[in-house]
Amino acid sequence: MASGIFAVLDDIAALMDDVAVASKIATKKTAGILGDDLAVNAEKATGFLSTRELPVLWAITKGSFINKIIIIPIAILLNIFFPVAINVILILGGCYLAYEGVEKIVEYLFHKKDNVQHESKEVLLNDIAMENTKIKSAVTTDFILSVEIIILALNSVSKSPLNIQIPTVTIVALIATVGVYGVVALIVRMDDVGYKLIHSAQDKGGLAQIGHMLVKGLPIVIKSLSVIGTIALLLVSGGIFVHNIDYFHHFLPTVPSIIKEFAIGTIAGILILIVVTLFSKVIALRNKK
Repeated sequence: MASGIFAVLDDIAALMDDVAVASKIATKKTAGILGDDLAVNAEKATGFLSTRELPVLWAITKGSFINKIIIIPIAILLNIFFPVAINVILILGGCYLAYEGVEKIVEYLFHKKDNVQHESKEVLLNDIAMENTKIKSAVTTDFILSVEIIILALNSVSKSPLNIQIPTVTIVALIATVGVYGVVALIVRMDDVGYKLIHSAQDKGGLAQIGHMLVKGLPIVIKSLSVIGTIALLLVSGGIFVHNIDYFHHFLPTVPSIIKEFAIGTIAGILILIVVTLFSKVIALRNKK
């Protein structure tokens, strides 16, 4: 009886060791997309009142957990029964990210003043509606990025049995959520930490200087995240196209991958934006009639 229990424990230990090794490999393969995920979600989680930053971030984090609870079983089932669908879903997600990235650039270049005036009025008239809109946008983008992260993790253990695949993908999903949004929380509270350091050091000495750096650095970080997040959207979308469409994978092999992915993501985003804009105008004209 005792030997049987020890044998079971030994099997569990061996399984956990295999999962740990697989999780390490999967995390390495998804490290790039995790970095992009951090930049995109940090940019989406900023720009709120100080008192609303953590509640909004928590709402986005809960949405991210729900996304992964939905994605993991579907991805595993599709990988078993209909693997072609995974590529189709990835490409559709890439189209959405490319469109969102290019739309941000167009809005900044051509509608910056209009957006500032519109946002200022919206903040005064309906803070909750604006929050909910930004939360939905962040959760939607997180869904697309989560699909990419989970499928990359799943591909790294695709030849392993299910008892390795499921815990490995789950661990990577937890790291992606807790790690990314934990870092985002630290970023959005930089100024609070800075003020506490200044206060505790009575505005003197090295701690106070660090505090002033954190307070002054937050607006720079937030503005930088907006740029980095937009670039990340285009890089992620371009990466999806390059890795899942054979023509793009072999297209211009001598060009560095980061340049090729950014260019393909940008061009795809421009084309999709044109199609969406024309389609919207056609619908608007029909509604007028």
